[in-house]
Amino acid sequence: MKSPLIIKIAIALLLARWKQTTVAAVGVTFSITMFIALLGFMNGLNDLLDGLILNRTPHIRLFNEVSVRQQQPIHQLDKFNRGHNFIHSIKPANSRQAIYNSQPILTTLAADARVLGVAPKINAQVFFTAGTIDITGVINGIDPTAEARLFHFNDYVVEGNTDELENVANSIILGKELARKVLAEPGDIVQVVTPQGERFSLKVVGLFQSGIQEYDKTQSYASIKTTQKILGKDNNYITDIQIKLRDMAVAPAMAVEYAQRFGTLAEDIQTANAQFETGSFVRSLISYAVGITLLIVAGFGIYNILNMMIYEKMDSIAILKATGFAGADVNKIFIFIALSIGITGGLLGLLLGFLVSLGIDQIPFRTASLPTVKTYPVNYNLFFYIIGFCFSLITTYLAGLLPANKASGIDPVIIIRGK
Repeated sequence: MKSPLIIKIAIALLLARWKQTTVAAVGVTFSITMFIALLGFMNGLNDLLDGLILNRTPHIRLFNEVSVRQQQPIHQLDKFNRGHNFIHSIKPANSRQAIYNSQPILTTLAADARVLGVAPKINAQVFFTAGTIDITGVINGIDPTAEARLFHFNDYVVEGNTDELENVANSIILGKELARKVLAEPGDIVQVVTPQGERFSLKVVGLFQSGIQEYDKTQSYASIKTTQKILGKDNNYITDIQIKLRDMAVAPAMAVEYAQRFGTLAEDIQTANAQFETGSFVRSLISYAVGITLLIVAGFGIYNILNMMIYEKMDSIAILKATGFAGADVNKIFIFIALSIGITGGLLGLLLGFLVSLGIDQIPFRTASLPTVKTYPVNYNLFFYIIGFCFSLITTYLAGLLPANKASGIDPVIIIRGK
């Protein structure tokens, strides 16, 4: 068997030029380290930014909205069907924003095996009174338990407790910026005026901060019962049904199904947040591109080192071939050298990349807009490490392939005669 001998010869050649070998391995190590650190940081950042929106967004939202009818009375007359009808200043029909038969719909959805959870909601436009000034705002009537379980609501409450929305009558949680505008703190009473002119007093039991300042300037949360009381509606009044699925990928198809089945409008998360998915994809693409570029640069370094090694070891290669080593054996020697550099540099790069990621994860990152974030975000997905190691092997193999083929084609007679 020539394999043990081939390995010994390859190791001897590596040690004979250990400085160049070390430089090549360091190049691969640096490339893999930066690849892992950059990819982990960028994807951690993606998770953070997307989580600000996607954690608070249902996979499917059922709702009604005020809209004009597409079919107007003039379209029902046969004598006008042959021409184009231009209708101006169409007024919306007397449609209701509330979802009809909301309780049976909630029961049906809860029994669907594809649904992870359901949370009813009411959107109420109100005015918050601050002295003589009325500030426009929105009260979101929610089920605090379902909202916390499905949409991480507790993570955004910076003062107070969501349970108090159910335990304290006529209570409300204000957005932090909205609370600053109306000069209210937990324990204070705020005045709310409905568009119909009804006035209610609500006790502030907490503050929340979503990380989006414009959102926090207008939004507030109360229990569904409190919101129904403010609007003067019955216990079945619901304007939105928020659905979390077990598999988010099927949301578009299920939104169409539910819209037809329940006679409501349905919006899936992919449609509602397409811009965020695009941003995440672009950031990830940039990360991969930079990392792969670093690996390719390291591959050129290995290629140059192996080329120089071949020119310097012409005599040794000629002797090997003259003593019975085939061209394929010489090829294996230099492929082994290249892969040895790739494996050693790759493993060290994975270790250093993990350590650098841990270092980034410990760097303090505090901002008023993101109260739940304490350090820079990092994603430790094992898939990144597998990709990095595979690329190190592929890059070094390709870098060693051409020099190896060149070495295997050397004619020992010409080399020895030239000497």
